Amino acid sequence: MGMGTSNFVIRWINFLTMLLAIAVAIFGVWMSTHHDGCRKSLTLPVLGLGGFIFLVSMIGFLGALKKNAILLWIYLIMLCMILVAILVFTVLALLEQQMIAALRYLSSFRFIITNNGSGHNVSGLRYKEYQLKDYSSWFLKQLNNTDNWKRLKSCLVKSEDCNNLAKQYKTLKQYKMAKLTAIEAGCCRPPSECGYPVVNASYYDLSFHPVSSNEDCKLYKNSRVVKCYNCDSCKAGVAQYMKTEWRVVAIFNLALFVVLSIIYFVGCCARRNAGRTRQSKV
Repeated sequence: MGMGTSNFVIRWINFLTMLLAIAVAIFGVWMSTHHDGCRKSLTLPVLGLGGFIFLVSMIGFLGALKKNAILLWIYLIMLCMILVAILVFTVLALLEQQMIAALRYLSSFRFIITNNGSGHNVSGLRYKEYQLKDYSSWFLKQLNNTDNWKRLKSCLVKSEDCNNLAKQYKTLKQYKMAKLTAIEAGCCRPPSECGYPVVNASYYDLSFHPVSSNEDCKLYKNSRVVKCYNCDSCKAGVAQYMKTEWRVVAIFNLALFVVLSIIYFVGCCARRNAGRTRQSKV
């Protein structure tokens, strides 16, 4: 790649990422102004990410603008650290999801990953129900931690997702035909095995004696702040949501890794060209 081309590309890429970093920081400040504890907990990480992106982009931009080999070296080292971090995080994320499934089938020499934790079909329902035992020990440890679950439960209550079901599905027929999300299926209603008659999307007849000994049947209440938020089925629904999001993050990270690798290659060209320019001046 030519000297002018590589420097031009690096300058503009880092100028755009600086704008992106500023946008990320503004988003972090916006979150800090909201009283939702779920968003506030993300404020510092988001601001830190925005600041780090801005710093790396600034070094890359100045290095390409001034054709300074030292700045470009620093830029490449920092970019390389980001690439390694993304790769390690993505690999660990994928391994964490599948570790239990792999161990479960190791003894029978079945190494093909199964859809562990993908839910259980229930007759008459268009959505699946989830059980906590189907997920890895890492998920179980995080969700069974009292402090962690207290924060997550607070977020679930504030989200009003369960309350909105009654507004979304006005008739019993609509509710029975609904395709609920993992969290709605686990946290907003008692497990089907309890056998509670459905009155509407937010109310079950709890005077009916549950046909199952599942502890979740006793924990469910029609109250908007109780629902099934203390149930294992709710924790399983959250685990399924986290697992799905984990996969999305992993795919995004792989795409980001490819893009940053290309930028790293262009940066190497710009650094080499800057070194040649310095030698020619000497």
